[in-house]
Amino acid sequence: MSFNPSVAFLPLALLAAGFASAAQARTEPSFKCSPGMSSAAETLICQSEQLSTLDRKLAGVYDTAVKKAANAAKTLKAEQRGWIKDRDECWKADDKQTCLRDSYTLRIVEIQTAYGLVPSTGPVKFDCASDGSVVATFFQTDPPSINATYKNQQSLMLAVPSGSGAHYQGRNESFWEHQGEALVTWGYGAKEMTCKKTG
Repeated sequence: MSFNPSVAFLPLALLAAGFASAAQARTEPSFKCSPGMSSAAETLICQSEQLSTLDRKLAGVYDTAVKKAANAAKTLKAEQRGWIKDRDECWKADDKQTCLRDSYTLRIVEIQTAYGLVPSTGPVKFDCASDGSVVATFFQTDPPSINATYKNQQSLMLAVPSGSGAHYQGRNESFWEHQGEALVTWGYGAKEMTCKKTG
């Protein structure tokens, strides 16, 4: 019987193709990349493995939240459509990659904390003397985050590097805790408050 090398190596070729397809699936975002993308932001995401990874992570977090949201799923879907429009505005940023990365990171944390998809600690109360009190819930997101409430206002803050203690930064708020004491700034240009953990 004659030996046909093309037949003999066919299984290997199919196996290699399978590995290549799997590798491509791991590096592509949750949506299909094509020459004519609907936005400049999506084109950048397709070109970046880091952004594609974040997109896949967000897609998984979002799907989990939709299932858990039940009657609130319609609201979540509307919010997600709004976020996509905001994300696409990153094409106007000077550093588009950083804008997209930060947008994805914050959105993932927003969904995880809002729908209880990660372990949390709290709520924990911090007494700020005559300034009132701050109540914070700590979440094991990536990066770590807190949802803080002060005078009926809420702020989601993400951990930022610090020399000591745990430092969280929001839009116009900051929370820096070290050994049961927190330095809190709430609002643009607001004074810093010293708050002590009470429970």
